Amino acid sequence: MTQSVELAGLTHVHSGKVRDMYAIPGHDDKLLMVASDRISAYDVIMTDPIPSKGKVLTALSLFWFDLLGDIIENHLITANVDEMPEVCHQYKEYLQGRSMLVKKSNPLPIECIVRGYISGSFWKAYQKNTTVCGFQMPEGLKESDKLPLVIFTPSTKAQLGSHDENISLERLEEIVGAEKARRLSEISIALYTRAADYARSKGIIIADTKFEIGEVDGTLILIDEVLTPDSSRFWPADDYQPGRSQASFDKQFLRDYLSTLDWDKEPPPPVLSADILSKTKARYEEAVEKITGKKLV
Repeated sequence: MTQSVELAGLTHVHSGKVRDMYAIPGHDDKLLMVASDRISAYDVIMTDPIPSKGKVLTALSLFWFDLLGDIIENHLITANVDEMPEVCHQYKEYLQGRSMLVKKSNPLPIECIVRGYISGSFWKAYQKNTTVCGFQMPEGLKESDKLPLVIFTPSTKAQLGSHDENISLERLEEIVGAEKARRLSEISIALYTRAADYARSKGIIIADTKFEIGEVDGTLILIDEVLTPDSSRFWPADDYQPGRSQASFDKQFLRDYLSTLDWDKEPPPPVLSADILSKTKARYEEAVEKITGKKLV
């Protein structure tokens, strides 16, 4: 499942690293969003898919949409194929569990990134300069330390195959306006804070995450995936120890494996062994089970 799937009667309009979007004839205000089993690392889509990964991402997004729905409206209409337009029904076996019928929106050209812990690119930048993304951070932080405050660090949304670019809050205001920038910061921090508190009660630390926001008739809504292992760093709380990188339920496991290879992080990607695919799949499934309390069907 490395390429988008053609669904006769639906119009394929876009494919990202993981998701495929389809227009539905006669329903111009809706889109069908399908989560594939593709996985990317270092902005390169792997040739080998992770079995059932799309269902994990969808199950988690549905859970979070429900838990966070009072903070901001989201784009979900239904994830039940029987409730989707009739043209979708013939693909029920493929779509069930990995698709959502959503409101069509105008996505904002930024990623809303929220950080509660110092890790990844933020940690690398901090080692060079304690002012990161416009924030003056305390001296002496260790890798994976909890930050004194949850912070909002937006980035531009790069084209497929390119890297997102961190931007300052001032630059965000230039792009979307001061009032909208303030709202995006407030909403993103509120979403992260509630989700992080909930996940902690289930034994998972959400170190950071990114949200995508769109607009429908001037109203901001939460779109795309939400708080999944693809858009967040999930750490097991019982193994958390500042001063090092953390074990994870996300694709950091795959990144760590790829970093041991003689690969320049450019296409084509290396072939993934059955063992790596199986272990990556297990981490994704453990995340959904811990958070939702349900096994993936």
